[in-house]
Amino acid sequence: MKKSIASVSLFFLLCCTAFASSSREDLQDRIDAAKTVLDQILSAQDRSIPMNILEQATCVGVVPGLIKGAFIFGGQYGQGVVTCRTGHGWSAPVFIRMAGGSWGLQIGGQSTDLVLVAVNDHGFQDLLKNKFKIGGDAAASAGPVGRNSQAATDWKMNAELLTYSRSKGLFAGIDLDGTVVSQNRDDTELYFGHEHSFQSILKGSVDVPAGAVPFVKAVAHYFVEAKRHD
Repeated sequence: MKKSIASVSLFFLLCCTAFASSSREDLQDRIDAAKTVLDQILSAQDRSIPMNILEQATCVGVVPGLIKGAFIFGGQYGQGVVTCRTGHGWSAPVFIRMAGGSWGLQIGGQSTDLVLVAVNDHGFQDLLKNKFKIGGDAAASAGPVGRNSQAATDWKMNAELLTYSRSKGLFAGIDLDGTVVSQNRDDTELYFGHEHSFQSILKGSVDVPAGAVPFVKAVAHYFVEAKRHD
């Protein structure tokens, strides 16, 4: 009985989270959490993203604490940030939503950190779309793990996005087919204080806000250093 009540509560939490408005403090917390996720994942040398993927990444998205729940049907919802490589460094971050669901008689719930890595221009173009479905509109695959992983070559053939998850300290590639990624224009406008297109921000035409500098510097540290060690 208690488990059922908890699952129902989680279901309503998913719904409320999806439609709740954010404050600027919420958005700053989201960016700070994204930096923490990256620091924790990429500092694990033996269980991290392979070096050759870091070298060729065009964009990086981090969704801290995506909520997954299930009661009669499964559902997941999360919010995160994306930054892309430009000709003069990494761009200011934009805000995204991720949502998906699966039908089934199941009860349970968990929180998972997600990382998306666009590995070519096609993946970058996907992130400029208002909304796209992983595995449908965008070719994606579970990313290989291991700083010098020999498996980190197959993705070059057809992947636009590599997907990763971290739950309970374990980091691994994950199949996110069917998950929808959409632009969160309201949060992006609120954080910047002005309306900017995702394209202008991710192409580096908008300055990085002071509060986002640590996150962007962390991405630059991990992804630029990989090129230097090539």
